Amino acid sequence: MRWLVGWSSTAAATGPGTPGAGAYGGPGTYTAEDGGRIGQDGETLHPVGSQLLWGDPDPLWAVGDWRPDEVRVVRADARTRIAVLGTCGATDEELRVGLFAARGGALRHLTAWPGSYTAVVQVDRRITVCGDLAGARPVFHTPWAGGTAYATAALPLADLIEANLDFGHLAALLAAPDVPAAVQDSTPYDGVRRIPPGHALILRAGAREIAGYEQVASLAVAAAPADPDRAVDAVRDALVEAVRARLSAPRHVPDIDPGPVPGMGPAERRAARGMPVPGIGADLSGGPASGTLALLAAGLPGRPGTLLGHGTGAGERLLAVTFNDLAVGGREAELERAGTLAANPRLHHVVVTGGEETLPYADLDGPLTDEPGPSLVTAARHRARLAAGSADHFTGYGARQVLDAHPARLADLLMDRKRRHLVRPVAALTKADGSVLVPARVYGAARRLARTPYRAGLDGLAERLMHRRFDDPGGAVGASLAALAWGGPGPAARWLTGEALAEVSVRLQSTAHRAGGGPGQRPGDYRARAALARHAADLRVLEQAAEIRSQRLHAPFLDNQVVRACRALPETLRVQPGARAAILRTVLKSSGVADLPPGWGTPTQATAAARAGLRMAADPLVDLFDAPLLADAGLIEARVVRKALRAAAAGEPLPLDGLADLISLELWLRRLLSRRGTCWTGTPARARAVPSGIAPQRRAVSSGG
Repeated sequence: MRWLVGWSSTAAATGPGTPGAGAYGGPGTYTAEDGGRIGQDGETLHPVGSQLLWGDPDPLWAVGDWRPDEVRVVRADARTRIAVLGTCGATDEELRVGLFAARGGALRHLTAWPGSYTAVVQVDRRITVCGDLAGARPVFHTPWAGGTAYATAALPLADLIEANLDFGHLAALLAAPDVPAAVQDSTPYDGVRRIPPGHALILRAGAREIAGYEQVASLAVAAAPADPDRAVDAVRDALVEAVRARLSAPRHVPDIDPGPVPGMGPAERRAARGMPVPGIGADLSGGPASGTLALLAAGLPGRPGTLLGHGTGAGERLLAVTFNDLAVGGREAELERAGTLAANPRLHHVVVTGGEETLPYADLDGPLTDEPGPSLVTAARHRARLAAGSADHFTGYGARQVLDAHPARLADLLMDRKRRHLVRPVAALTKADGSVLVPARVYGAARRLARTPYRAGLDGLAERLMHRRFDDPGGAVGASLAALAWGGPGPAARWLTGEALAEVSVRLQSTAHRAGGGPGQRPGDYRARAALARHAADLRVLEQAAEIRSQRLHAPFLDNQVVRACRALPETLRVQPGARAAILRTVLKSSGVADLPPGWGTPTQATAAARAGLRMAADPLVDLFDAPLLADAGLIEARVVRKALRAAAAGEPLPLDGLADLISLELWLRRLLSRRGTCWTGTPARARAVPSGIAPQRRAVSSGG
């Protein structure tokens, strides 16, 4: 894991050896020269394994295995500076211009450079930390010692304040994970808060403020008509710049190979030791998102993708990795398309095979992540694929969320009086279902959502949770109808206790009353942003759980500029069937790639692997819920979940996503409570999060509000 952490005090720091008058933890503390705090025992308080970017009175550290080019600090003077951590395509001069703009209060400039990064600006005693639009690089904060501590990870702040678990947040993650009003700004740690995507945390001498830097579409008037061709060209330009920012960064070679192993070649030694291949690589699953990034990265001028004998440094080919699941069939056409794409001489194709040992739930051991996420149950599967990848590896994560149309966008079209654009998506659903009643049902649901106020929608969801009304959507039409609402119950909600569901219901009602007129967005746009934020959060969990040493995963579709370009796409284009594949096909064609295999862009389903993995690991999973921590927390009844696991393994049509949410949260709780270390040194008795564990109790759910 890599993160940055710092704090803002209520008063200017004092010099070394001078009492701090309680500003940082009470009397007897004073400032150390390296930016930490010295307590009564003489230990300096600072993050473990950190490098100091700047010191008192408001210090900032970078923690983890950051590469030298991933940490940049540009100074205008002693009290005006900017730190950028991550992959940023801006030059030092552009960072300096952005710093001057931020000094005057303009924040959007800090988020408009290509790449994926976190920017921190200090102007005298004012500190500004910018989050991203997708939520893949979140920012957290908590009150501490009279001021505010902030970080890009929640666990260090939880260790700092010895936070207990927020059971209300955990219940909301299971009951309504796609509803921001249920999750709110809370985290799994009580007292640690996150800023919403598209916002910045502003600290002034310890006082905090959260400000949005992105405009939100008005509910009063329809959005200005956008030219589809120009919007797609903007997506192409943003994607190309995002890929170029990664290619122009310095190449990194993993740790030196310590020597030969009998019977193993260099590639086998690297895989066995968990070391990636030097250079640039990409996923090549046969889908449109990964294929687009692989072809763009291989086709841009310069390395990689240059043919042998053409230009300086030529001969480096892009490493394209395809995962072939031998335990579950049905994806032969997708693998064939990947092989056809890999015939490009600029690509070096590697096929990673996996059997039953790479199925979901097959390997439940792994590192502790900052937060829980459904991807914990598939981390070993992804790690097997990424172990054959490169030091810098492109992935297509996020393309579906930023390009596809959420079903609730049909209501947005009705609000904008664009009914004729509903014809093609409704016709596609009718063809998939085969019923002549589909158009009337879909149109009625979209019209109902367009006329439902935000507050009424949340109140309706709260009532459904309170009375345990969970409908099983059948097929594409059922899923679309269920999504035509301001929010719906999560797939795991049916297995929660009545107390947990009541707690989430109260959170929803209180948020609806505080929100008044609502979030100021159309329901489709609101639901799409919430789905993107949840996907980005789970990708962050996956990066930590399946991390390969010295490897960086790149998801250009989640970059700020790419997200902005995709949001500018007209809804009338986005809702058409096959829009994502058509947009990416146009992006490749305008970039010089026109020869794509037949069937490129055909959607695929991966539920077969999840069901097979659940069937193979049924006994260990039942044992996992023999005495679960979730039951001690009052969120579930253990026997109910064990019964559901046996039924799902036997083939009953239960929501597998809900079981994955339960299992991953139980795994995360066990890893959190079994840890021995802490993120800080110098704290009394090495303070850490959840110091007393979970005390078994019936009604353990707290409001977390």
